[in-house]
Amino acid sequence: MRGFYISLISIILFTSCLGYKELPVEYDYSYKGNFKKYRTFDLMHSTGEVDSSMSNTIIEKSILSRMKFLGYRQSVNRPHLLVCYKMFPDSLKFNGYNQPEIEHWIATQDENLGYDPKKLNLKTGTLLIQLFDRRQNQSIWQGYSTSLYGSIDFNDSRNLRNAVISILDKYRFWAEGFMEGTTSQQTEVNN
Repeated sequence: MRGFYISLISIILFTSCLGYKELPVEYDYSYKGNFKKYRTFDLMHSTGEVDSSMSNTIIEKSILSRMKFLGYRQSVNRPHLLVCYKMFPDSLKFNGYNQPEIEHWIATQDENLGYDPKKLNLKTGTLLIQLFDRRQNQSIWQGYSTSLYGSIDFNDSRNLRNAVISILDKYRFWAEGFMEGTTSQQTEVNN
């Protein structure tokens, strides 16, 4: 029965992505990330005044949809991951890192690798999505797309959805236990 649901989800995803155009994306990650151990997430919202660069229902719905597709369960009670995003309409200087592809690093999980910083001059229209490990209180992954790689129009809902999908396609980790069908039966321990 589980195979049927995975096939159905694949068909739905395929048909919903027919108009999807993947944007080139860069991403960085922390060598301390427990990428195979996360099960829950929630969106991080700013407190106080609403920052319009961090508040967009299209982006939020796209993030929620993608994280749930990967098997993560949304939880407001001590989630493993906090997801935030920011739209940068102007150009900016951004610090990133030259790192091995995350799939290669995950095979060894060598935490002793150094970070090789790189400076990027990003043009207008950058979308940044970050994942924070709540327990470690640090960012463990960030992906970004900008006009340096492909144009993002923040007023075009289709373009925004494509940007979110393109960025989160680089985060390739299923929620712990999702593929085995055990995520809904596990209890939250050591939060």
